[in-house]
Amino acid sequence: MLRVRSLASGSGGNATLVHAAWQQRDTYVLIDCGPGVRDITERLAQLELTPKHLNALFITHEHADHAGSAVQLAKRHDLPLITSQGTWQAMGAPPDLLPQWASDGQALPIGDLVLKPFTVPHDAREPLQLRIEAPSGHLGLITDLGHVSSHVVRALQGVTALLIECNHCPSLLAQSRYPASLKRRIASDWGHLSNEQAAELLQRLRHPGLERVVAAHLSEENNRPELAQHALGQALGWPSERVEVATQLEGTGWFEVAPYTPMPLG
Repeated sequence: MLRVRSLASGSGGNATLVHAAWQQRDTYVLIDCGPGVRDITERLAQLELTPKHLNALFITHEHADHAGSAVQLAKRHDLPLITSQGTWQAMGAPPDLLPQWASDGQALPIGDLVLKPFTVPHDAREPLQLRIEAPSGHLGLITDLGHVSSHVVRALQGVTALLIECNHCPSLLAQSRYPASLKRRIASDWGHLSNEQAAELLQRLRHPGLERVVAAHLSEENNRPELAQHALGQALGWPSERVEVATQLEGTGWFEVAPYTPMPLG
């Protein structure tokens, strides 16, 4: 079984827990650690887990809402930390902690999970997002990127579940109180995906085995859950309510990633 749970999603901090249960063995990987250590520990405790259950901590990029408490959590609980060399340098390269390096196209086996990082266009030093594979399913996790590149599409082909950024609605962003410079950064090719851009990616990834899509990293001011759900639902031909939304305070519940069985020909 492969299952996923967002612990928190938004500009206030992001963290996603991935769990593989296979042949009476459990593997837990935490993707990003934006909330504080106490917050992460409390959210794990609600699931009857502690940081000691984690097999690894993967950091996608250096921005505080993704990496804010990663070093502190890893050092306090002696957790293997995985990230790119560029991200580590941008985080200040703490001298008393040595990560495992990740890079585009390099598969990383962790217990019964295989993490497959890939580069994305985002205004960070060496950002990576993930395809995560287990014997029971393939998950795509993509929460920070400015536009949909062909490389991103190739990396996510055939996933059976996808947690995807729907950061903003362009019209709400244009009308917001944000400074003009911040609006330009968010809407740029190196900023964040709009609902429409996320829908475009889904149209290119759509296949019969894609069963679960979660809208993530929604801006509290520049988006609305129903707008993201409508855009993604239309792209997939699904009712809007079938698209789940990860929130800042509650994340999501557990959801299982189903295996993909190709449709028979003829």
